[in-house]
Amino acid sequence: MKSGNLGYPRIGRNREWKKALEAYWAGKLEEEAFHAELKAIRLGNLKAQQERGIEIIPVGDFTYYDHILDTAVMFGLIPARFGRLEGKPDLSVYYAMARGSRDATACEMTKWFNTNYHYIVPELDQANPVLTGNRLLDTYREAKTELGIEGRPVLVGLYTFLKLSKGYGREGLAGWIDCLLPLYVQVLRELEAEGVAWVQIDEPILSSSLSGDELAHVARIYETLTKEVPGIKLLLQTYFESVDRYQDVVSLPVHGIGLDFVHDEGRNLQAVREHGFPADKVLGAGLIDGRGIWKADLQGKLETLNALTQAVSADRIIVQPSCSLLHVPVSAAQENLLHTTLREALAFADEKLDEIALLTKAANVGAQAFAAELAESDRSRKALEQSPSRARKQVHARIAGLTQQPSSRTESFDVRRKAQQERWKLPLLPTTTIGSFPQTPEVRSARQKWRKGEWGAEKYDAFIKEQIKTWIDLQAELGLDVFVHGEFERTDMVEFFGEKLAGFAFTANGWVQSYGSRCVKPPVIYGDVEFVAPMTVAETVYAQSLTTKPVKGMLTGPITILNWSFVRDDKSREEVAYQIALALRDEVEALEKAGICMIQVDEPALREGLPLKEEKKDGYLDWAVRAFRLSTSTVQTETQIHTHMCYCEFHDMIDSIRALDADVISIETSRSHGELIGSFEEHIYDKGIGLGVYDIHSPRVPTVEEIGTMIDRALKVLDSAQFWINPDCGLKTRKLEETVASLRNMVAATLLARDKYALSHQDAH
Repeated sequence: MKSGNLGYPRIGRNREWKKALEAYWAGKLEEEAFHAELKAIRLGNLKAQQERGIEIIPVGDFTYYDHILDTAVMFGLIPARFGRLEGKPDLSVYYAMARGSRDATACEMTKWFNTNYHYIVPELDQANPVLTGNRLLDTYREAKTELGIEGRPVLVGLYTFLKLSKGYGREGLAGWIDCLLPLYVQVLRELEAEGVAWVQIDEPILSSSLSGDELAHVARIYETLTKEVPGIKLLLQTYFESVDRYQDVVSLPVHGIGLDFVHDEGRNLQAVREHGFPADKVLGAGLIDGRGIWKADLQGKLETLNALTQAVSADRIIVQPSCSLLHVPVSAAQENLLHTTLREALAFADEKLDEIALLTKAANVGAQAFAAELAESDRSRKALEQSPSRARKQVHARIAGLTQQPSSRTESFDVRRKAQQERWKLPLLPTTTIGSFPQTPEVRSARQKWRKGEWGAEKYDAFIKEQIKTWIDLQAELGLDVFVHGEFERTDMVEFFGEKLAGFAFTANGWVQSYGSRCVKPPVIYGDVEFVAPMTVAETVYAQSLTTKPVKGMLTGPITILNWSFVRDDKSREEVAYQIALALRDEVEALEKAGICMIQVDEPALREGLPLKEEKKDGYLDWAVRAFRLSTSTVQTETQIHTHMCYCEFHDMIDSIRALDADVISIETSRSHGELIGSFEEHIYDKGIGLGVYDIHSPRVPTVEEIGTMIDRALKVLDSAQFWINPDCGLKTRKLEETVASLRNMVAATLLARDKYALSHQDAH
């Protein structure tokens, strides 16, 4: 057997990648120096894999922003609003597509399957594909020349790329395959001429529910590639789930198939046992979890390998992770502040590579030769399993009594709406924000001083109050109708709550990429989750004391906390979600008791937990909705519950979103250029709703006219009485000047819209 990897974290051991990107964007790093810094990180990543004994090392998985954006630009799929360039597009075009520019809105960004990674959505309409440069050839040459590594180039599969793109109808799929297939052939031919032996082609879309017609398209693609480029061997890599049509997939005309044996619920292994595996193909055995952070059960993995060798000869097996390791932090070596029991149970990217190397050697030589290493790994896992943190009796009792827990509001939405209208007396098209305001260098510096002990709690609290007051005054000056306190005390919307709940731990350097240079440090849910004390009451009550306008309490919902954390693997995600929901219910009740009766429980990550298989989606949505309602259903009639979602394809989740029974929901729509609005032409939504009217992920300030156009489009299909005006997400990452200017324009557009729609509103009501 050989050891292999599918992809390595891009961000660097200390987020050097993020820092270089942001320095370049800020004009503090010249382009030549920028390229040099990224090259150093890229080569360092390759060397780390080489030093850990990985035999098959991927090249081309590194990116300057996003691997799907890289693929689009490589094939010249650059929307006209960014200009057409002769030859290879420069970095200004590349980053304009990702982030927007003064003159052009950014391309849409959405979730990468059911992960917390975001990719830039390719736009195919009016595109004229052309190969602008073979980046895989460049990275292959670099690895070979600089480090002597015979890397395996990684290419996003044509079918996955098209299924993740926009700008064509269903009937246009075959035409786009015909259009792009020659470019894929050209890329492979250039690699073939260079002497490349194997290419990894990622087709995670094969783990979703595909029809026979769709698989016929896939077969045609690979028949063409293998026929046109016979000198290249293709490893067709699937991940994130099992493959439904196993026999069809393993029969595709390629030289190797990569399967996920971690998240497949045993289906891939069962399929191999029942149907065998082609004698002319290599099997990429995804045995180490590429998305979780826990040490693997190596004895169990060896048993899986033994089972696989009943169908596949050992020399045709590659031991590898279940997917690219971009979803986990780089190294656990620096996590010395964690409790020993927890720290010793962790495996980040480097540790996973060590596990892959150990598994490969144990399988080849015999487990007995590595008995000590295998026993130590097993001891670490069992020590955490027996921890008191996993035996909290009160938590277990609440979960056992779930059937007695209220999970729906007592009154109907119509009854609640009347009570809330009477209490709040909000104007037509009320304006608000999603929750956070800019976290300036001053805010981040103050937090660091407090965490390091340079500031005492009293000084830090005074600073936070000063920030809250500044922004309460600004919101009043801008003319917003519903205020927020700004969340200046919060580093991250999940981390903040995890720090205050039992059952969570936090790493020192456990960063992962979310989108672009945005890195997050997910909490680690290692034990039973339990409410300890009020978490948000003090800041929210202080903000409310400064104004007569309503101030929303701001919480992160149970499913988002779950999906944006690294979750223990000894319990179902459903049960962990219920534990979090019951802890949040205690906080909701504490806010209401303190007089905060407009409470937003955000669920931006609801969709990203959605299974890839159609038959599993309803089950997930049922328990996700139940968890949200467990946290929000005990409030009084006049208490208004808000929620917020990001990057949500509304049309296929309308029933579940309605079932959340939130009084007001805000959903991102600006970056998709208002396409979500079309969903309401087909689906009725009768509760309050805000379709984000401008994109906060771009530094550009939207004009009054642009926002007005978005409002007009929404009110063609929505009742003005139910429509709220807000940005499409929180404003934490934006600068103060652009935030104030954007909100000022948003309010101005709203005032114009109120005049425009007031008469029709009166006639209808």
